[in-house]
Amino acid sequence: MIIFGTKGYLYQLAILTLVCSQCGNPSAHTLKKRVTKFTLFFVPLFPVSTKCATQCTFCGAESKVTAEQAEQLQAQAAGGPGGGQAYGQPPQQHQQPYQQ
Repeated sequence: MIIFGTKGYLYQLAILTLVCSQCGNPSAHTLKKRVTKFTLFFVPLFPVSTKCATQCTFCGAESKVTAEQAEQLQAQAAGGPGGGQAYGQPPQQHQQPYQQ
């Protein structure tokens, strides 16, 4: 008998101040990355899909972003090129994910 399936992980990459496209308020937005991994005998082996999104903390609206846009927003939050009025936590490479 072989047991296989998928498991989802949610990583919070950064917190940015952006203008929300839904409510129009300048508020904090969380940049999140969802990774779904294939599991064999409950051991995650490799990623099946990766999706990035920002979520407004004021109204809760979520917007999908591409991987390139997510990297740019993450660099902006870290104070890299393109600097802007972003504040929050810098990206952490060894952050534990939220499990879904």
